[in-house]
Amino acid sequence: MKENKPSRVRIAQIGVGYWGPNLLRNFVSNEDCDVVRVVDLSKERRAFVRGLYPSIKVSGKVEDIINDATIQAVVIASPVGSHFELAMKCLKAGKSIMVEKPMATSAVECAEIGALAERQALVAMVGHTFLYNSSVLYVKELIDKGVLGDIRYIYSQRLNLGRIRSDVDALWNLAPHDVSIIQYWLGEPEPMAVQRYGNAYVQEGIDDVVFMNIKYPNGVMANIHVSWLDPHKTRKMAVVGSEKMVVYDDVADNKIAIYDKGIDRMSVLGENMDFDNSSSFTFNHRSGDVVLPKIEANEPLAVEVGHFIDCIKNGARCLTDAAHAERVVRILELGSGKS
Repeated sequence: MKENKPSRVRIAQIGVGYWGPNLLRNFVSNEDCDVVRVVDLSKERRAFVRGLYPSIKVSGKVEDIINDATIQAVVIASPVGSHFELAMKCLKAGKSIMVEKPMATSAVECAEIGALAERQALVAMVGHTFLYNSSVLYVKELIDKGVLGDIRYIYSQRLNLGRIRSDVDALWNLAPHDVSIIQYWLGEPEPMAVQRYGNAYVQEGIDDVVFMNIKYPNGVMANIHVSWLDPHKTRKMAVVGSEKMVVYDDVADNKIAIYDKGIDRMSVLGENMDFDNSSSFTFNHRSGDVVLPKIEANEPLAVEVGHFIDCIKNGARCLTDAAHAERVVRILELGSGKS
């Protein structure tokens, strides 16, 4: 007989720092779960949670979550260096996990998390929030339907003045978003080569700006530019195809712009009245319409939270599982000379 699953998933969260409050708000708002406990080492952050959500139990001990058999899933929004240890503890205690990006500091650790989750029949998900963004999903649909033609290259810019971190550099802080999006758009290919160029201007040994180049099979290239030392807030990605090009600008009013632009090679009539002479061709610069599709706005984090709960309750296939997290972290490692 199939076991009846509880109607609401009991959730706990570890960490309510910079991004943690956003996660907590969305889990509290989700009708399919109950947030029953929050753990944070900071007294100030614990007081913050008590003030907003008096019904949630708050403490400074992770063991209060691990030892509570009624808690079914844990949201891990602690510093990156603690992700692996906390994830493994929660999985061993029989609890599904949603871990903020990156899932761990190495691809090997991500693989261990995934393997343990599979053995335990639990969900292990990474918080690559942009894969739940309606604009990112729209571009994926354009690519999969062949609207853009053959993909030639992709570039991304994720720039701002601040927030400077000391636990990770700009690449590991910002680029997981762009790498995860590019991998998703291209169908999770294995890169042929990864090169990184960066520099540390504010803190010794912690790069503030990084350019990373990725070479994929079939001649596809990607360039990622991340920085927390830039005068403008920029979140832009461009996909250049053989038929059309698309720009995804997350800070613009029109998030998606599709350009009917390109350069086409055209044969010309040769001296021998034929078109098959390889030297007899010219180039046509094509510039057609620019389409700004209307895309329904959503809060990607709310969609992500709902997907996590759906995976737990209904066994939905996890879009950003440990395998996806492993591929993203492996690329970051290659770009950091760690593989």
